[in-house]
Amino acid sequence: MSVAALPASGIEIAPTKAVNKWAVAVAVAVGALMEIIDTSIVNVALSEMQATLGATLAQVSWVVSGYGIANVIILPLSAWLGERFGKKNYFIFSLVGFTLASVMCGLAHTLPLLVVARVLQGLTGGGLLAKAQSILFETFPKEEQAMAQGFFAAIVIAGPAIGPTLGGYIVTNIGWRWIFFINVPVGVAATLLAASALAKDPPKRTQAPIDWLAIALLAIGIGSFQALLEEGQSEDWFESPLIVALCVAAAVGLVAFVIRELRSDQPVVDLRILRYRSLWAGSLLSVVVGMALYGALFSVPIFASSIMHYTSQQIGFMLLPGALASAFAMPFAAKLASRFDPRVILVIGAGILVTAIVMLARLSAETSADDLFWPLIVRSFGTVLMFMPLSLAALGPIPKKDISAATGFFNLTRQLGGSIGVALLTTLLAQRQAFHRGVLVEHLGASDPNVVARVNAYAQALVAKGAPLGVAKQQALAMLDGIVNREAAVLSFGDTFYATAALLVVTLPLVFLLGKPQRGVTVDAGH
Repeated sequence: MSVAALPASGIEIAPTKAVNKWAVAVAVAVGALMEIIDTSIVNVALSEMQATLGATLAQVSWVVSGYGIANVIILPLSAWLGERFGKKNYFIFSLVGFTLASVMCGLAHTLPLLVVARVLQGLTGGGLLAKAQSILFETFPKEEQAMAQGFFAAIVIAGPAIGPTLGGYIVTNIGWRWIFFINVPVGVAATLLAASALAKDPPKRTQAPIDWLAIALLAIGIGSFQALLEEGQSEDWFESPLIVALCVAAAVGLVAFVIRELRSDQPVVDLRILRYRSLWAGSLLSVVVGMALYGALFSVPIFASSIMHYTSQQIGFMLLPGALASAFAMPFAAKLASRFDPRVILVIGAGILVTAIVMLARLSAETSADDLFWPLIVRSFGTVLMFMPLSLAALGPIPKKDISAATGFFNLTRQLGGSIGVALLTTLLAQRQAFHRGVLVEHLGASDPNVVARVNAYAQALVAKGAPLGVAKQQALAMLDGIVNREAAVLSFGDTFYATAALLVVTLPLVFLLGKPQRGVTVDAGH
């Protein structure tokens, strides 16, 4: 392919016949999986990091926040970086950078160094996820997109569940530093695979000057928004001057960034790709799917930890069957999407996902791992049947010259959806728990015979174990208060699941705005 024949978007992966498609798929999948697992694997190690580094929980939470903020800043820039430096070069650079940053994380002996290393991980990891999906779209022909995107979807869905399982085992049996060191052999293998499998980048053309102001506005705007989501609940939202300042910075930065990019002939983020109806509609749905995917994965471990009193390792193994079910369902979903309209499969998947979330909403204080098994399996099948067709319906109609920019934007919306979902569900969980506690306390009058009998029964049991009568009475009241708190928490978890299911149902009509991928031809799907 001559340079003159290249599309306007810049460098393209070599034609399919010039590369081994599945070697490319494996190469980019390993890199993407490594990045996705690292978004969740750290969560199970925060308490150990806190003890080792002598930090408070609020301070050590920046190990997670720093990664997330850096990640969302780089995602929309991934298309521009791939075009400027070459897609293969940029992907390999991201792999090497992520691996080296992982080593820095493992070697860090102070919290500031660990946070800096995690920021570097986020900056390099963002390129792995977005470029992996765009490379798959550009490498596989239209008729094989369902299969290729099914392969990618398995990584995105299974990764967040594998992370806690792997992290729990490593932290319990080896040590938290090894959740980072384990990336070294994986990163080296992925780099060698990518170097051998990906086609060589074509010669560079004349490059336009870098718009540093636009990059700075993007970093301020989207970074502030992500920080607001990460820290909002712990800072009591808009009662905090910090959150107010982040909100103003996000609004000003993003508005200024959009204005500058729309006026630029060489934008660092091509916002004009939103002229494709399937992309903007699919991106809105992607936010919701991100909220459902990461939100459910966020709520279940907290429930298992606070109500079921599971360890990190036990929670990881509880989530593992769902991750395996996702991988098992992927070939089935890919075959369906290749035969039927992806939008129909998406609606079916949404119905299954809503069913699973409603099943999870019926949790109780007596819920066991066996009770969670089938809801998590059903949730995995529903997410697969929703996520993979959504990628096809949103990105399938996009011309190849715009696919790189489109995948970066699409992955950004899913990432932000996850952050928004976690922030909203955390707030909802706290508010509904306070509400349910108030309602329950109202029904526990001090003169209620049932309440008096219950307290006396607890007190007598404590006296029988040797406690003085006065102390036993106080402890009995504390036990009753603990039961009230537990039941209020269980009810609040149910509310968060019902809210997630309702959000999915309300936004499902956006499916009608998605495009229908055409097979075997290049589609100019401007709307």
